[in-house]
Amino acid sequence: MLRAYLYLAVFIPLTFLFSVSALISTFFDSSGRYYAWHARLWARLALALNLVRIKVKGIENLPEGPVIFMSNHQSNFDILSLLYGIPKQLHWIAKKELFKIPVFGPSMQRGGYIPLDRGDGRKALQSMDEAADMIRSGRSVVMFPEGTRSTDTRLLPFKRGGFILARKAGVPVIPVTINGSGRVNPPNRIRLYSGEIRLVLHPAVTVPGDLRRSESESWLMEQVRSRIESALEN
Repeated sequence: MLRAYLYLAVFIPLTFLFSVSALISTFFDSSGRYYAWHARLWARLALALNLVRIKVKGIENLPEGPVIFMSNHQSNFDILSLLYGIPKQLHWIAKKELFKIPVFGPSMQRGGYIPLDRGDGRKALQSMDEAADMIRSGRSVVMFPEGTRSTDTRLLPFKRGGFILARKAGVPVIPVTINGSGRVNPPNRIRLYSGEIRLVLHPAVTVPGDLRRSESESWLMEQVRSRIESALEN
């Protein structure tokens, strides 16, 4: 437990400094490359601070152009692992509460991240439309289709929002399996451990053109879930 508190004592100021620096960079670089560089370096330092190694399999499955990454969610270290392990400029769709955090929230907003209001269906749909426009313009986004962290290695039921977004955006989906992060940061416990987090980037999934709208989201959900599940370790 002491290790976790010592980690947070460094991680929180580090996050604040990078949020400020990344925010400032957006006033000089509209492409988002410098913001993405800040995010990747922040993730790398935060992982190193806890002596966490990242191993990535399936880089060759990344296509050119924008994609939607959909991953299982085991711990707070998933975000750090994806930011550092995936060699693409990433944007996030995150719950709106995070955007209310001083400095951190405005930095996310300037970085092109999109707030999702889960309690308001109309605003959530608007967020999806904004995200779809952003993706079509060439940006890749990351989502956790479970909507929250799992307390074990088993997948929770998927929310439909990410699959509605995929249909609207019309880009490939890359399923990602994360293993090991739940051991580094166990659920519902204030403890941290060193270790290795392994990412598996699966081949892209694209909805066949002959499927009707009502069928495409369910088909995509089933495909993404089966691929993520196929590489999960007990």
